[in-house]
Amino acid sequence: MFEELSQKLENVLRKIRGEGKISESNVSESLREIRKVLLDADVNFKVVKQFIEEVQKSAIGQEVLRSITPGQQIVKIIYDELVNLMGKEKSEINFSNTTPTVILIAGIQGSGKTTFSAKLANYFFKKGKHPLLVAADIYRPAAVEQLKILGKQISIPVFHIENKSAIEISQSAIQSARENARDVVIIDTAGRLHVDEMMMNEISEIKNKVLPKEILFVVDSMTGQDAVNTAKIFNERLDFSGIVLTKLDGDARGGAALSIRHVVNKPIKFISNGEKLNTLEQFYPERMASRILGMGDVISLVEKVQEQIDEKDAQKLEEKIRKSEFTFDDFLEQIYQIKKMGSIKGILKMLPGMGSQIDKMNVDEKSFVKVEAIIQSMTKEERRKPHILNGSRRKRISIGSGNSIQEVNRVLKQFNEMQKMMKMVSKGKIPNFLKGLKF
Repeated sequence: MFEELSQKLENVLRKIRGEGKISESNVSESLREIRKVLLDADVNFKVVKQFIEEVQKSAIGQEVLRSITPGQQIVKIIYDELVNLMGKEKSEINFSNTTPTVILIAGIQGSGKTTFSAKLANYFFKKGKHPLLVAADIYRPAAVEQLKILGKQISIPVFHIENKSAIEISQSAIQSARENARDVVIIDTAGRLHVDEMMMNEISEIKNKVLPKEILFVVDSMTGQDAVNTAKIFNERLDFSGIVLTKLDGDARGGAALSIRHVVNKPIKFISNGEKLNTLEQFYPERMASRILGMGDVISLVEKVQEQIDEKDAQKLEEKIRKSEFTFDDFLEQIYQIKKMGSIKGILKMLPGMGSQIDKMNVDEKSFVKVEAIIQSMTKEERRKPHILNGSRRKRISIGSGNSIQEVNRVLKQFNEMQKMMKMVSKGKIPNFLKGLKF
């Protein structure tokens, strides 16, 4: 989402860093450019005004102007103000002292509430909780069915009663949770427009009856300033406790994400990328500011890796590498683990300095699909003993995988090179391409 914003900000900041001497005039000129970039990104104009004023106030201080690296100092000030704009620190989910903890999900139609509800249940399940999903959208039968399908995918029960009101369903679900030792109840409500008084009254009544510990307002990040305006109206009616930004993998300008917390004065608690049920992240303002300024987000990347890679599996793999027993089956398993972490571009963007470079790189997201098809077209013996892959076997794999023989040969060559490198590393040798590099 922040690609265009990030690239434009990087261009401005590169000029600031390149200045040998910083003066009030070139600070003001740079801030005018930043102001234009933020407005182009659909950030609320009042938010932009205050942001620029705060940066300017800090940037023209004598300690910055006299600094040895004034450009870097100003970049640090912009980073700090971005963090302040988005909430300073992460905001945790509040749990009730008595079970179950009730979480009410609200938002307009099409914002992604149902998918988020399932993602949140999956998130809690991985943290040792026992959630119950509640299908309280009685106006859209497809929503009930969708939640049941999603619940089945993550092995989490979905509560629903036919021909009952949303209020009755929600109240009964809490009783069911108590009886079945479910410690978190996530209520997926119907999408509603803020102009629909009847629907707004219904969700207000659900709130009054079930007394949720958390009310999360789900925002489609692609709707820009409309999302901010809607959030204001919902907050006046519900006084929600947190914001969820969905569809951050889209190509919108990102203004809503930067504006909404400041406008409604409520924390962003989660961000969601894509449709997969494991693509939910807790929101860290400092990490998001780092991504926006092209500094990467190594901490989140490490967390993603730790989440997907089991320590015992990692030790087994290390042992295989040490004994030079790395096979195509192991290779395939590594591909599966990388794919679970999200798109390759998304992973690369978390590396420092890669933000604006991604568009220049030829990153083929479908390349893994080809490799998978080629490996899966091999027999078990061929995966364990790649050296037996002669011409006729390669031709059969080519036909079976729907790839050319050249592509099959390319995969085999890459695998052989990987095996050679692993052998060298296991013996304490340094491959030629690493020699001379300083870490």
